[in-house]
Amino acid sequence: MTEDLFSAADADDELVRPLAVRMRPTTLDDVVGQRRVLAQGSPLRRLADPASRGSLTAPSSIILFGPPGVGKTTLAYIVAQQSGRVFEELSAVTSGVKDVRAVLARAHERLVTEGKETALFIDEVHRFSKSQQDALLPSVENRDVTFIAATTENPSFSVIKPLLSRSVVVKLESLEADELKQVVTRAVDDPRGLDGKVTLDDAALDDIIRMAGGDARKSLTILEAAAGALDEPQHAAGGSHRSKPVITPQVVAQVMDAATVRYDKDGDDHYDVVSAFIKSMRGSDPDATLHYLARMIRAGEDPRFIARRIMIAAAEEVGMAAPQILQVTVAAAQAVAMIGMPEARIILSEAALAVATAPKSNASYLAIDAALADVDAGRIGQVPLHLRNAPTKLMESWGNHRGYQYAHDAPGAVAAQQYMPDELVGREYYHPNDRGYEHELGPRLEAIRSILHRAGAPGASPMRDGTADHR
Repeated sequence: MTEDLFSAADADDELVRPLAVRMRPTTLDDVVGQRRVLAQGSPLRRLADPASRGSLTAPSSIILFGPPGVGKTTLAYIVAQQSGRVFEELSAVTSGVKDVRAVLARAHERLVTEGKETALFIDEVHRFSKSQQDALLPSVENRDVTFIAATTENPSFSVIKPLLSRSVVVKLESLEADELKQVVTRAVDDPRGLDGKVTLDDAALDDIIRMAGGDARKSLTILEAAAGALDEPQHAAGGSHRSKPVITPQVVAQVMDAATVRYDKDGDDHYDVVSAFIKSMRGSDPDATLHYLARMIRAGEDPRFIARRIMIAAAEEVGMAAPQILQVTVAAAQAVAMIGMPEARIILSEAALAVATAPKSNASYLAIDAALADVDAGRIGQVPLHLRNAPTKLMESWGNHRGYQYAHDAPGAVAAQQYMPDELVGREYYHPNDRGYEHELGPRLEAIRSILHRAGAPGASPMRDGTADHR
């Protein structure tokens, strides 16, 4: 269905529209933020140029990728309006393949009979199934439509490859604080907005910006709620004129219980915050660790998921530098499962801080990956005979277990015998660093290896012969 998102049929209709809708810019030059993607010569600028109609050099498909409230729908409409294309919109939430085909048929008919091009905007395109996205391909390929899509999810994972390869991906960013202030103050004074009928306290403005989290739509929604919560203008002390009502931090707090953290548990925000959480623990920054932990908790992340990430970090980032930390995190995960929120936040904090403040070593992580690489490459070899199992007389007769030395009978419990297959004698995977417990472990391991490597040298043989020892 063709839709004009910005025109008002009459004044009454305009008054009931949300503030965020009334304040939508109508030209690219009015858009606040996104300077990089709106620069001269950018795909959006080129597509908005009326000369782009019928041009084979202009993009035929654009995917607008970014968080909520950064202007994806607004940009799509402006591009269609400025270029002179007919604007058609579908929502991936409510539309099916039948709807897609109907719009594409109209666009083709319009192009053939009237010579008018159509800009087809699909919001939340990541919710379209593969078959729905497939239905778009012929019309995009033939330029029956100029396809503009919006998504909050990484198109690399949510858009089919044939459609992605035909599209220019435009990554939009959250608005900076100064940009949000411009959006909010403009709405206070603009006739389309609050028309200067209220005053916005500077501290209240800062609160709105903080709570909006880079989302322009949210900042205007908070502003509108705060303005609606004000009492009627009060008479000034002298009584000769009426003063404007003031939006204060108290009024903002009244309409907002707490700032909602922008954190989509299925989208990029989720992975970005989790990544920052892990890297902060790895980097031994306890304060950043707690910050990202708090963001996940406030966003409603499953505490069991957080506990699992902390356990993994204990093994991967701390490892043998402080092996007891893994025990702490395992106990924390069990406690979180038994106790639940909100008390589990304390347990998660303790476990995350244990990892963040512990000495670090990834030697265990590197060691197993190096060993796996050898196995994957076919560097395996036969298990030495003296290490093989010999539960039967027949297997003993083959030489299994013969000559095996029981380590506890040797000095220091280190038996001078070969453990590696012949092909891998002398191969070392684990290299402890000089931090934490590994600082003590390094010299001990060096001494052990000197014994073992002598036993595995060419021509060396097990030091003990005789009857098989099953210990």
